[in-house]
Amino acid sequence: MTAHKSILASMHFRCSGIVIMLCVLQLCPFSTVAGANEKYPSPTPKQVFPGTLAAQEEALRTNELMLRFEKSRQKQATDPYRPTYHFVSPESQMNDPNGLCFWQGRWHLFYQAYPPDEFPNPADVPKRRQHWGHAVSDDLVHWRDLPYAIYPGIERMCFSGGTVVEESRVIAFYPGVEAGQMVAIAADPLLLNWEKIPENPVKSPTGDSCIWKEGDAYYGLVGADQLVSSTNLVVWNVQGRFVEANPFPLGDATTCPNFVPIGNKHLLLTFSHSLGGQYRLGDYNRQTHTFKPYAQGRLNHGAVLPGGVHAPSTAADGAGAVININNINDAASSADWDQIMSLAQRLTLGPDAELRIEPVDAVASLRGSGQHVGETVLPANVDLVLDTIQGNTLELAVEIDPRLARWVQLNVLRSPNAEEQTSITFYNFDRKLSFWYDVKSVVCLDGTRSSERPDVWIRPPEQVDMNRGPGETLKLRVFIDRSVVEVFVNGRQYLAMRVYPSREDSVGVSVRAQGQDAVLKRLDAWTMRAIWPKPE
Repeated sequence: MTAHKSILASMHFRCSGIVIMLCVLQLCPFSTVAGANEKYPSPTPKQVFPGTLAAQEEALRTNELMLRFEKSRQKQATDPYRPTYHFVSPESQMNDPNGLCFWQGRWHLFYQAYPPDEFPNPADVPKRRQHWGHAVSDDLVHWRDLPYAIYPGIERMCFSGGTVVEESRVIAFYPGVEAGQMVAIAADPLLLNWEKIPENPVKSPTGDSCIWKEGDAYYGLVGADQLVSSTNLVVWNVQGRFVEANPFPLGDATTCPNFVPIGNKHLLLTFSHSLGGQYRLGDYNRQTHTFKPYAQGRLNHGAVLPGGVHAPSTAADGAGAVININNINDAASSADWDQIMSLAQRLTLGPDAELRIEPVDAVASLRGSGQHVGETVLPANVDLVLDTIQGNTLELAVEIDPRLARWVQLNVLRSPNAEEQTSITFYNFDRKLSFWYDVKSVVCLDGTRSSERPDVWIRPPEQVDMNRGPGETLKLRVFIDRSVVEVFVNGRQYLAMRVYPSREDSVGVSVRAQGQDAVLKRLDAWTMRAIWPKPE
């Protein structure tokens, strides 16, 4: 308590519309902190937390927002399309993930959150203002809500930025709408108490941003190609262009930048408002502070809407790999919620210095009961329905030798007569198609028959090239969670989309080979445990 008296003595708390001075936290524990220079104060409740982990955990037990979030999650758990093991905002809408970081043994996810306090009517959702939402996890799979982290005040809204972790604190660097670039700092165990530095807005260009540290200097990207640096977090010097000799033009992929080391290379992930999440892999010159990419890829293989992968947020894992989380757009309207987060991904470098992408290992901790299908011939032109494997919250691990089949297909969320289904199809172009051309094999995630609902916007198929090595089989990791399907292909490609089956019996799984026989080497299926409460 003593450690907070000097802080509280200089703060104004607004309770029941009356501004009063407080020196004792307990007198008004759920007040909205409004500084003297706050032009756009938020009406969402805000609490100053004590400084030890045990005391913070105790305070969270009775925190107004935590109780509110719990009630909201219970209510929304009845929605048949709300995922059970993907992160979803506890209340209202959500948008970009921000500032993913590892602090004092825990992973912290921040995200664009839209508290309903100012505009509670669902018809006024577009008027709600971005705060930074907050969740914490020990394993990047089991998430726990925490109160909103960064509130608007000086700025009208808190847009997308990044964090840098130091030994004794975490620093957030983000754009404040109608104010300028902002810096906020937290140093407590659960990163509950964020303070904006007095010099805000800082002297820097403004825009979606990330931040890192080299020696005694801080570096940041404002947009994807404007480098700034500072030694005091207040005055930021423009260093100029960041991406050099780029054979992969950024186009409009300049928002939500993330720049992180991966192995002996660096990775720049950004967001395109037309094409969704993207990455560029390359070499970083610490003397010139420039980045030269040699490879590029996408996390979204179509337009950003409807139901496509949106923006990334990344952090190095300390072992040479990178953790990445994306938000995924909706394709059907809801008054209470919309977007979701992807499963956490672990990005690594392969022996060829190209990107590898897999779900984090801890996803396996969600597995419930499992079933195994051993080696099975897939006769040409026949749907093999796996009657014993059903569900809309599943993980599937599938290996297929396509042999000379023209395509092989895995169908999920399938109704008995395939009126509804979502398909993952491998087009087997590993033989020369003509005298003139070689064509790469293709993997396609197709939800065009995923729903018969008249109000669902159907996403065009996602398609990506797939290079298999000699004799390499097709290996799929497929995650189904009510209204989302995520697919990892041979550790090299990622596809995802939102789907909304309308039929209660759209829970089946089938496999098919077309043209010639193929071989299902194995298929393992697990039900997946929920990380969120079940409806009471």
